[in-house]
Amino acid sequence: MHGVPEPHSGWTFLTNHARVLAAIADDHHARIRDIAAYCRLTERAVQKIIFDLEQDGYLSHTREGRANTYQIEPSKVLRHPAESGLTVASLLSWLVEDEAHRKTAPADRAPGGEG
Repeated sequence: MHGVPEPHSGWTFLTNHARVLAAIADDHHARIRDIAAYCRLTERAVQKIIFDLEQDGYLSHTREGRANTYQIEPSKVLRHPAESGLTVASLLSWLVEDEAHRKTAPADRAPGGEG
């Protein structure tokens, strides 16, 4: 995890499931409490989301001592008909690309703007 984002209220474009999956993609060894803090969710909500993702085959985990290591299924197709054919790998690639762009963008330039 790179840091905890600022709090947000109102609607957003990404679901909590997508946020949790992206957080796990960022750190396959992340603790539930760290994922919860990063995604601004309760630990219980993150546990339920991880359960959902595992039930539908998007995610699995192995226990290593007291910690979990998560494995994402990159070829799994997203659930909504509007994303027919779009894989988890495609979604995560877009999110990682955006995250990398935001970290390297000059501070005096607005994201997505002309420089």
